[in-house]
This record gives sequence, structure tokens and C-alpha cells, in this order.
Amino acid sequence: MKILHHLLKQSSVSGNESQIAQFLLDTIEQRKNDWKVCPQIYSGEDFHDCILLKFGNPRTALFAHMDTIGFMTRYENQLIPVGGPETEDGMLLIGEDELGPIECRLKVEDDSLFHDFQRPIQPGTYLSFAQNIRVDGEYIQAAYLDNRLGLYTALQVCENLEHGWVIFSTYEEHGGGSMPFLLKFIQENHPIRQALIADITWVTEGVVPHEGVAISIRDRYIPRRKFIDRVIALATESKIPFQLEVEASGGSDGREIQFSPYPIDWCFVGAAEDNVHSPDEKVSLADLDSMIDIHQYLMKHL
Repeated sequence: MKILHHLLKQSSVSGNESQIAQFLLDTIEQRKNDWKVCPQIYSGEDFHDCILLKFGNPRTALFAHMDTIGFMTRYENQLIPVGGPETEDGMLLIGEDELGPIECRLKVEDDSLFHDFQRPIQPGTYLSFAQNIRVDGEYIQAAYLDNRLGLYTALQVCENLEHGWVIFSTYEEHGGGSMPFLLKFIQENHPIRQALIADITWVTEGVVPHEGVAISIRDRYIPRRKFIDRVIALATESKIPFQLEVEASGGSDGREIQFSPYPIDWCFVGAAEDNVHSPDEKVSLADLDSMIDIHQYLMKHL
């Protein structure tokens, strides 16, 4: 899991994904010749910080977003959330501006957010949760498992993938925005009709740790049931542990697929975590294993 530890240490608050994108590109370049199929790589300014990998003749695309929630500095020590981070007084935040590294505490005062750094921080500076990775025999706990585990899963899928798109997207945690041009590029170059979302969901009364990856029948949005039933049938055939998720809220890159002008079916498949959007996100290692295994199986058989 060395690569996962490196992923967890990269900063990429939504809108500021350049660092994690470069890390992924470097990792892909180092590993691609050892993969079963060496992919075509699409990246650079034409794609902002997104990365697309094309293996063989794709039928299915796997999407994993590389951004995280966090904070942005305003004026007079004020902070504005990026996405939906948990906000508890005293949380340790890190970042960097033109004057150097920053380590400070989050201050919550009358529903407003501030930092306690000893000097003014340049407005527009991104701050993120300080990282503290903890792994035992059953769980991994850290900041930003959402969606570092999705990135890790996608890289594992790449190792033996013969046919498929693997796409690392941006902006997901703060309203989206990269998916429309990514989908347009895919459909103009090698179109697909189905997609999987490698992302992290939450533990609920119906989705619990150690029982396998969650296959989402719906969140706030409802994908086409014909495709969901096909995914569930393949998951059952694989004998890989999984759970079915039904929620009334939440969303992912699947939302933008559904809102696109293209007839692409989609399904969210991801491990569930406790302590969502906090510095202490917690995921079962067994569920992470099943997340990787089932994405590998689905990308081969869909």
C-alpha cells in the first residue's frame, strides 16, 4: 500500500489539483510498461488537470475524482469551505502561500470559520486537513480517503486492464465541471455506453463495515435500473462481497454523466466510510479489497 500512502500525502483541494495530477502522471509513466496493456495517455492544458487513459478498444469507462474538500482563506483570518468539510473547533490545517508553509487551527465562532495562524495568510490560499494515516488489521483511517481510495482502485485496475477508459477527473467535491468536456472527448474519440464511478460512500444502518463494497442503486440521482441489474448480476457471479446501497441524497461524477447529452449508463461502486469529510475518515480494509476486486471484474466483463 506504499502508493496509497503517497497518494494520501498529496494536496488537491477542489480547483487546485495540479500537484496530485502530476503525481499520478509520474506514477503512470513509471508503471505503464509493466501493465498488461500500455495505454494511450491524454493530459495537459487541453484537459486542465484531468488525465484520461485509453486501453485497447474500450466498452466501459471508470471515473475517479482526484480532488478533495478543504478551505480557502478570505480576509481578516476568515475561511470559506471548499466542498462540504466537517468543521470542528481546533482542527489542524496545513497549506502554503508565497511567504511559506502554514500550520494552523480551525476556529469556529458563531457559525463563521477562522484560522489562528500568527500572520495574515494571502487571500485565496488553500488549506487542507493535516494528514495522519493509521492502519491496523481491520481499518485504514486518514484524511481524504474520499477519494484517494478511488484513485488507488483505478491504478490497480490499470494493471491488468485490456479494454477500457480510466479517467481521473477534477472539481467533483465543489459542484463538478470537468465531466462535460471529458465525456465529449471520449465520445468523439472512442465512444462508450457504460461507466463505473470509483468513489467513497458512507456507512449507514444498511451499509456496514467488513461486508463488502457498496453498489449504489440510487443516491440523489437514479441511474437506469436495467444497467444496475446487470452490474449486480455480474457482482453476484464474481462471488466478491458487496452490499446494496439506497440513499436519498449524495452524488458523484455519475450526476454529470446522467445530465450529459450522451446515452451512457452509470453505476457508483465504492467502499463505505465513517467520519465522512473529516480528518478521521475510516474504511474497512476488507471493503477496500472488494472495491478493487469488483472494479477489476466489472471492467473485464461489462
